[in-house]
Amino acid sequence: MPVLQANEIRKSFKEGRELVNVLNGVSLSLEPGEVTALEGPSGSGKTTLLSIIGCILTPNSGDLFIDGERVDPKRSDRLPGIRRRAIGFVFQQFNLFPALTALENVEYALNIKGTRGPEARSQAQTALDKVGLSDRRSFLPRDLSGGQKQRIAIARALAGNPKVLLADEPTANLDSQMGMQILDLFRALAKQENRALLIVTHDAKVRNISDRVVRIQDGRLLN
Repeated sequence: MPVLQANEIRKSFKEGRELVNVLNGVSLSLEPGEVTALEGPSGSGKTTLLSIIGCILTPNSGDLFIDGERVDPKRSDRLPGIRRRAIGFVFQQFNLFPALTALENVEYALNIKGTRGPEARSQAQTALDKVGLSDRRSFLPRDLSGGQKQRIAIARALAGNPKVLLADEPTANLDSQMGMQILDLFRALAKQENRALLIVTHDAKVRNISDRVVRIQDGRLLN
């Protein structure tokens, strides 16, 4: 059973007096433990689709189900709660807080999700262990390599055990060797913990670790 199901998603934006259709009836499902790559040229709609299934934007029409719950587009006030509970994000820019240590960055993500104190500290440490950075827990981002920063970002996305992981160009700021290590780690975590993983990418190496490759163009899925 899919952990995420998007049906006939449509989204448009106004540009001046014109209405621009960005997504034109996109349907996509993500299965637990499945690694899916989403490819497409700039302006194809992939970032908009990622934002909708990540509960950042609402569609103009269509249905979105996450972990069996329908996301009501008329209740945008509920989106942050669904996002915190069910979705983990990883971005190409890492988005770490420079004044917080590796452990504190992950712990802060847990605080936002409602877990605090010793329990948050314990879960943050466990997440760092999973990405192989337990020995860097007291380091600030400025003292870490790009690959280590991305590992912290992955640990932060794992915080709270979300069913779906969404990664937006996670290897864009890494060299090819480190990028492949990060992708291998992503796949291992998705498989070991039965999480659905969607990677939006221009990086051909993502195909090597994906179970499925989906291409989007002009707001429509091609396969």
